[in-house]
Amino acid sequence: MTENLLTITGLSAVSDREGGMPVLRDVGLTLKNGGVRGLVGESGAGKSTIAKAILGILPRTVRVTGGWINFKGRDLLSMKPPELRSIMGSEIALIPQDPQTALNPARRIGAQLADGLKLKRGMSARTAEAYALQLLADVQIRDPDRVMKSFPHQLSGGMRQRVLIAAAFAVEPELVIADEPTTALDVTVQKEILRLIRHMQEARGTGVLFVTHDLGIVAQICDSVTLLYAGKVIEEGPVRNVLENPKHAYTKALIAAGPRYDRPDAGLEPVPEAVFRELRQEIGIS
Repeated sequence: MTENLLTITGLSAVSDREGGMPVLRDVGLTLKNGGVRGLVGESGAGKSTIAKAILGILPRTVRVTGGWINFKGRDLLSMKPPELRSIMGSEIALIPQDPQTALNPARRIGAQLADGLKLKRGMSARTAEAYALQLLADVQIRDPDRVMKSFPHQLSGGMRQRVLIAAAFAVEPELVIADEPTTALDVTVQKEILRLIRHMQEARGTGVLFVTHDLGIVAQICDSVTLLYAGKVIEEGPVRNVLENPKHAYTKALIAAGPRYDRPDAGLEPVPEAVFRELRQEIGIS
């Protein structure tokens, strides 16, 4: 087994809707087996585009112009649709951002979990139902029997997100892409969900690519981080190194802009416009 589960090399893409504007610029990153890499950037930085490229769900208006996405020695970009479909939802799984829209409102939770187990793991209906019940217990849902019989609208946002975490890890994937899974949750629930994802990841040895805009979340759950701006990697490395000894002015400015728990009375510092000017000049955009 190679050390790296996922290796992205020279990934570039353009948006045809925006007249061929680059949305990814020679992106490279690696994710070790069993590691958790944060993919961080502000809105429009390209982090979700990278996630969609891995999953093979880029919109038709976004076109890959170069690069490779190597997963376990196979280039996902060169795979034919049937081969890609066999990997997605089994070897690679997704925890989506919005549990309200990700779950089918017309079907009970137990049936939705069991469907994936029957399709991707070949379980019988009875075995899938029993395993789904255990999964709900694994994600620390207090009354899994009730939740199995519930419709999504009968659950809180935090409960629905736990269901999606259970669904992602149900197929025992080697890679889970977590696409800002705490965005719609309050701070208390967010902390519980982060702890749960880390617990499930460590217990199963799963690699996780965690998409977020929050460096505070990266500090809590990730062991490595890639920072993006306008589709280009600005800085990357072990989380502790990047947060304690950032090299790039943009990284330093982002860290300074965050709240300081050791200085609760200190105000927030916006990223200086001069940093953005230098970034745009470095990347080659106006």
